[in-house]
Amino acid sequence: MSEEHYLELCESPVQFEHASSVNNVFFDEANKQVFAVRSGGATGVVVKGPDDKNSIAFRMDDKGEVKCIKFSIGNKILAVQRTSKSVDFINFIPDYPHTEFSQECKMKNASVLGFCWTNWNEIVFITDQGIELYQVFPDKRSVKLMKSQSLSVNWYQYCPETAVLLLSTSGQGNVLQPFVFRNGTLSKMTKFEIELPVVPKPAKLSLSERDIAMATIYGQLYVMYLKHHSRTANSPSAEVVLYHLPREGPCKKSHVLKLNTTGKFALNIVDNLVVVHHQSTQTSLIYDIHLREPDCALNTHQPVLPARSIHPYRIPLTGPVVVPSQPPVPCQLYSSSWSVFQPDIIISASEGYLWYLQVKLPPTVNLQQDKGKLMDFLLRRRDCKMVILSVCSQILDEGERGSLPVVATVFDKLNQVYKEYLEAEQMYTLAMESGPSRNSAAQKRPVRTQAVIDQSDMYTHVLSSFTERKVPLSACWLQGVCHKFIIAVLMEYIRSLNQSQITVQHYLYELVIKTLVQHNRFYMLHQFLQYHVLSDSKPLACLLLSLESTYPPAHQLSLDMLKRLSTANDEIVEVLLSKQQVLGALRFIRSVGSHDNVSARKFLDAAQQTSDRMLFYTVFRSFQQRNQRLRGNPAFNPGEHCEEHVVHFKQLFGEQSLMKAATV
Repeated sequence: MSEEHYLELCESPVQFEHASSVNNVFFDEANKQVFAVRSGGATGVVVKGPDDKNSIAFRMDDKGEVKCIKFSIGNKILAVQRTSKSVDFINFIPDYPHTEFSQECKMKNASVLGFCWTNWNEIVFITDQGIELYQVFPDKRSVKLMKSQSLSVNWYQYCPETAVLLLSTSGQGNVLQPFVFRNGTLSKMTKFEIELPVVPKPAKLSLSERDIAMATIYGQLYVMYLKHHSRTANSPSAEVVLYHLPREGPCKKSHVLKLNTTGKFALNIVDNLVVVHHQSTQTSLIYDIHLREPDCALNTHQPVLPARSIHPYRIPLTGPVVVPSQPPVPCQLYSSSWSVFQPDIIISASEGYLWYLQVKLPPTVNLQQDKGKLMDFLLRRRDCKMVILSVCSQILDEGERGSLPVVATVFDKLNQVYKEYLEAEQMYTLAMESGPSRNSAAQKRPVRTQAVIDQSDMYTHVLSSFTERKVPLSACWLQGVCHKFIIAVLMEYIRSLNQSQITVQHYLYELVIKTLVQHNRFYMLHQFLQYHVLSDSKPLACLLLSLESTYPPAHQLSLDMLKRLSTANDEIVEVLLSKQQVLGALRFIRSVGSHDNVSARKFLDAAQQTSDRMLFYTVFRSFQQRNQRLRGNPAFNPGEHCEEHVVHFKQLFGEQSLMKAATV
């Protein structure tokens, strides 16, 4: 099914002159550029990369067959190898002379296997006798040897992202010597050996360059070895062995990817996934080294998902003879003319295309039935947020309702990532508030990835729509089951947040309360509040107040909640006065020691609105007594704006009823 293709070629490939119209096609992994070279009289070159809006086209003198051609970083200097002894250079810096200049390798009788740019003006020659690091001076059209290392070399590989060069040494080629380049320096890393398959004597295997690739996975550099089928009964299938190559310390065998088949393979890295292409079946497998199979030995991995082919790709026809209605031509996937480069590039020289390989996450949802494993997989992917939220909705869907343990597992995995982000953000904030220190320069603000699913995301995209689901009239018997499951899911999410020590936002509690009220589960609501399952907050108390007409005890529940909130005294007074419980409000402010500071006018207004003469008398006399105690005079100050209430008191009880100032 087309929807099950979880790998695809990018929609906007780099198009270049295909192999039938040029002599050679080269690819520069550092700059991600394709060089189409045509010889004859003068050598014509067309360069195209994914970030290049226009092709770079130029001509060179034809001095022999081009063996290797690459631009330095920024397209400043072009290096061309035509012989096994030297490399030629051409300036592409404006206002610099464009005349070619050349550099021969220093080691006698050495043959240049190739070269790599390590900086815009630094280049390393790899020969069969070692490596030579040069600095190029384009203004002087000269080259200076900076450092060299002598050792026997069979072949090499270079990782531009980490500036690590890997050299194959020894008779079988399986002893690998890495070097790292940094700021014009060349450092030797720890040498290591690749374990080759066992073969019957006297046969001997040698390590081929085609079976080795270097790539960064989850921020760490790995050497990937494609270990083919051996003739021993214990390992009938091929596997990919990953060797972790740290900057310091020995390189160690760290992961084994079981391919469960034999044949021709190619490797890519996409979104920290190891993608293994199998030519004969025209399918691909993906592996995640951060996922571990419980039934397998430590760090031995099976494919995350079933094998699937790359999504079919159609090449649009171009040229003057193309008929507008003529359909695009299907691209031959897994073609023998394909070349695969790290991390995620596929080139078809015969068709003249460079593609980036991409992972499509939506098709993976239905290919992995274990939702816990699926969530572990998705949380490590780049564009995962909306797919994760769709999975959450799916497991809560009536047709595919997961059991509560599955729901709990998913929530816990999401909130673990959420918690880690909040803690990192908190540590960053504290570091910034503490001022500059020796370590503050290294402190970076944590990046919020799409894997951080916060409470707002869950509320907006999953829980709010989940609680509003309608059960059809024809299935009225489901009403009870449905709302119980809804409430259980909401409480499970709150439990998971509490377990991760994340403060639950009040709108989630409000969603629980509204759901309980909607289904007339007032006893459960009372229990949740009484036993503090729902945490106290002012917004929650206000919501309970609004429910009084539907559930009268909600008023007292709200009041109790506000009392428990030591910072909600003003709100409690407002609630009591709005209910015309003026004496209750007076008793409350006395109990919390606020009687001397409250506004008399507010209480007198409320008492007057009740039309209860004796209530007004009691409140009025209470504040007169307060004035007498605080100021030695029962009269109200002008700033209290109680003049109309004094007039009202005189009308009801006469002026003689006013308290008189105490005489000494």
